[in-house]
Amino acid sequence: MNPQALAIEIVTHPQVAESSLTKSQLRRIYTMRQLRWSDNRAITVFVLPSQHSLHQRFAKERLQIFPYQLNRVWHKLTYSGLGVAPTIVQSEQELIQAVINTPGAIGYVGDKTLIKLRQQHEQGLISAFKISQKVTNMEEEQKVSRKGVVNVVKIKD
Repeated sequence: MNPQALAIEIVTHPQVAESSLTKSQLRRIYTMRQLRWSDNRAITVFVLPSQHSLHQRFAKERLQIFPYQLNRVWHKLTYSGLGVAPTIVQSEQELIQAVINTPGAIGYVGDKTLIKLRQQHEQGLISAFKISQKVTNMEEEQKVSRKGVVNVVKIKD
């Protein structure tokens, strides 16, 4: 199986300034220990249900934590009154809509969902929505950001 076909992409609301995060920043965001972006804007975290295969892969591959451990962290925060758990959405499409509509939002989707969304946008099926992928090449970034509503964030070690 081609691992590229199964890539998990981190997406943020277009107003989020960060174009890349370290693995530890991503883990802090998803364990609800980092609550604000660098510009002090509140972070809203969206996740798929814990039994969803993409959520399980995201926890293990991107956060390097088991899904049950992540749930335990969220439950402890919620029941102690010290924090809130992420917002659970039922599908990747719902997650993208939630990220698009929520300033400061972060979520994750499979790359196939992102490709499908890009194709729909290019065919004019999603005229109100654009997809932006932050890239290092400035010309490329200007070209891409003109047609986008979610940022794809790169994860660094």
